[in-house]
Amino acid sequence: MRDKLKSIIERYDDIEKQMANNDVLSNPEKLKKIAKEYKQLEPVVVTGKEYIKTLNQINDCETIIESNDPELKELAVEELNIYNERKENLEKELKIKLLPKDPLDNKNIILEIRAGTGGDEAALFAADLFRLYSHFSEKYNWEKELIASNEIGIGGFKEVIIGLKGKGAYGMLKYESGVHRVQRVPETETGGRVHTSAATVAVLPEAEEVDVEINDIDLKIDTYRASGAGGQHVNKTESAIRITHIPTGLVVTCQDESSQHKNRAAALKVLRSRLLAEQKEKVAAERAAERKSLVSTGDRSAKIRTYNFPQGRVTDHRINFTSYRLSEIMNGDIEEVIEKLRIAEQQDILSADVA
Repeated sequence: MRDKLKSIIERYDDIEKQMANNDVLSNPEKLKKIAKEYKQLEPVVVTGKEYIKTLNQINDCETIIESNDPELKELAVEELNIYNERKENLEKELKIKLLPKDPLDNKNIILEIRAGTGGDEAALFAADLFRLYSHFSEKYNWEKELIASNEIGIGGFKEVIIGLKGKGAYGMLKYESGVHRVQRVPETETGGRVHTSAATVAVLPEAEEVDVEINDIDLKIDTYRASGAGGQHVNKTESAIRITHIPTGLVVTCQDESSQHKNRAAALKVLRSRLLAEQKEKVAAERAAERKSLVSTGDRSAKIRTYNFPQGRVTDHRINFTSYRLSEIMNGDIEEVIEKLRIAEQQDILSADVA
């Protein structure tokens, strides 16, 4: 590990020198590129330098222990135990920091929320999840774009699709894909009985044209009149778009924009992202099968979390984590859950590497 860390530190120092070079300073694109690499390497370099320093201290102690000075030897043995413990802790930290990064983590996302079993209550829960992720994105100043929605009259959603643009959006919310279950007494329930309903969440990395190539010949595009709220204009013109990707059978509809052109662009963006997500999920499922991962299986049909209102409890079933901060979580405070899921996945990967 020492040699690998020395190589990373040398690269870090080299980038630091480049960033002070006038040729680089006068080239914004190049400066941005190497500054990004510099920032990514920094956490490893800081811990790596401490690790190498600790290794040198261990060597010094071992040299003293081999000497014939009893007093120094006794002191060196005590210090050696301290440095060995520090070395173990730093190695654990470095193993995590040196894990390969998901290249999609910094991408923007397409977030799809759909009502599942439970009728109107499921649609209301879908709206609650929409608010949850909206509040979460607002804390990080992410840009939000409504792509498509299908509302019901009482304030719920059969389906809502939004785009979220922000640094590390996919890396933060990728663990949210799956079935979210709610247990509570619906407002329409007069007998006070607790009902169980569900909504599905799909977090898709927003794909660019270079990520996924779509041939026009593979697309069947239909236009129709938009339905629901939206004023006279959308109801009188065939502005809504339905795109079918023939090779996969994927269908995307969009009617929220005022023009056919805008709806087509929005639908293609969603389609491209779904195709990229399918590719990623296939790889994730294969990896999960190899290491029996509980977190990132790529299976969006799996029940991942339960929100129990009578008990004020949220349980993530993948890691058996329970929090009694239901109110805060429903208002977008999900950082604790995300962090525990991230750590669990890292442990899965490290365990697989050891095996």
